[in-house]
Amino acid sequence: MGISALRDKRERGFLDGQFLIAMPGVQDGNFARSVVYICAHSAAGGMGFIINRLQDLSFPDVLEHLKLVDDPHSGFLSEKAHNFPVLYGGPVETGRGFVLHSDDFSCESSIPVSDEISLTATLDILRAIAQGKGPSRATLLLGYAGWGPGQLEAEISNNGWLNCAAQDDLIFDHAVDTKYERALAIMGVSPEMLSTEAGHA
Repeated sequence: MGISALRDKRERGFLDGQFLIAMPGVQDGNFARSVVYICAHSAAGGMGFIINRLQDLSFPDVLEHLKLVDDPHSGFLSEKAHNFPVLYGGPVETGRGFVLHSDDFSCESSIPVSDEISLTATLDILRAIAQGKGPSRATLLLGYAGWGPGQLEAEISNNGWLNCAAQDDLIFDHAVDTKYERALAIMGVSPEMLSTEAGHA
């Protein structure tokens, strides 16, 4: 499932607006110890973004690569832009950028994900952030995570993921290194309590 699924959200899945938290048994390098924000889920599949993995490049680097600025160190960029995080959103379309952001910014291409969060995947929002005119809260993600029909449900039933209601603060928080533990804490769980074995008490 891809971005087009967000434009047609007539069918809502039970994982819409949820966090997926990887169980210890998830060894896939893309998803080990990951927290994923699910933007769309239906019988057709699911799509979302990993929110706790930094890219090894900065927002000014991205702007320079896209030729949105000639010199990212010229003083043109706002302080917020210099400190704006760039995350690895997932293994699909890793060369494409997506901005999850608060709903106080909107352009023609913005897609509502929830009542408070929108997704924009055009250069307009990057220019606005560079100039300090963007949304109050946002994060840039390169790539996304996608699942085919029934795939995500199967992974959950095989003890691959825990899920809980998403918290906006955690999505936009810059303290990426502790998001995994804090997402588990929403459920009252610590990493030490998790088992790699599926089963019932």
